[in-house]
Amino acid sequence: MGRKRKGRAISGWLIVDKPAGVTSTAVVNKVRWALQAQKAGHAGTLDPEATGLLAVALGEATKTVPYVTDALKAYSFVIRLGEATNTDDAEGEVIATSDTRPTDDQIKDALGAFVGDIEQVPPKFSAVKIDGQRAYKLARDGDEVELAARPLWVEELVLTDRPDADHAVLEMTCGKGGYVRSIARDLGAALGCHAHVRTLRRLWSGPFETEGAITWDEIEKLAQDPALDAHIRPTEDGLEDLPRVICPDASVARLRNGNPAMVIADGIEYGETVWAAHQGTPVAVGQLRGAELHPVRVFNL
Repeated sequence: MGRKRKGRAISGWLIVDKPAGVTSTAVVNKVRWALQAQKAGHAGTLDPEATGLLAVALGEATKTVPYVTDALKAYSFVIRLGEATNTDDAEGEVIATSDTRPTDDQIKDALGAFVGDIEQVPPKFSAVKIDGQRAYKLARDGDEVELAARPLWVEELVLTDRPDADHAVLEMTCGKGGYVRSIARDLGAALGCHAHVRTLRRLWSGPFETEGAITWDEIEKLAQDPALDAHIRPTEDGLEDLPRVICPDASVARLRNGNPAMVIADGIEYGETVWAAHQGTPVAVGQLRGAELHPVRVFNL
């Protein structure tokens, strides 16, 4: 018999406004402790010095994490012009400088090359694996790190402010796997002036926004207090970007056992990924084939 997991069997989402200086893992651990939850995870890592939205999934909501991480997300960030660092952010060592400072129009003109389907090389100090080892570990050990370019969809990249000649504020909406630090690095190279990220904030991710998110201080204040439960959002909020179909009473047990079953769908294409609801509660996610849902994830709610 397997060991019973300790804690509360609670499911849903806690949307956190992460402060600087805290890792994403530390946020998840704090949330799990504060709610005494059995299981928790997050939908997309933020660098320790980055701030903003971190969606923490609890219990059955962890099964919806892939649908949030695959969705579009938006960032606001400040880049420092005239300096390149070995980490592509303010935490690293300056490795190159330039006296060149582009105009606002030059920056705007250069941004077009970073919109749409682009190829992006991740920062050397990143969690990308090379032969089973994290790139940041190899870089810290002084090893030569060569990372292959990866595809990225950038929906939008705009200049929103220019506080002074040395700094520019940008906002980017992109798909899964984007590195803001790489955008800053490559934009600086394109402008001939070098650049790195000074500050970074995630504004939203899929269905979740920072507006109304709970802060680190509030989590600590409400830790192990029933009042914290009021901040938990429903599991199905993580499925908002998927079409919904209706699960009849007769299909609930079959779907929850991982078997195909009839659902009620309207105007949804064959083969599309959908989620099935029974009386508003998620039962399964899967592919729709005609009027039958073939589940790939099932929920025990």
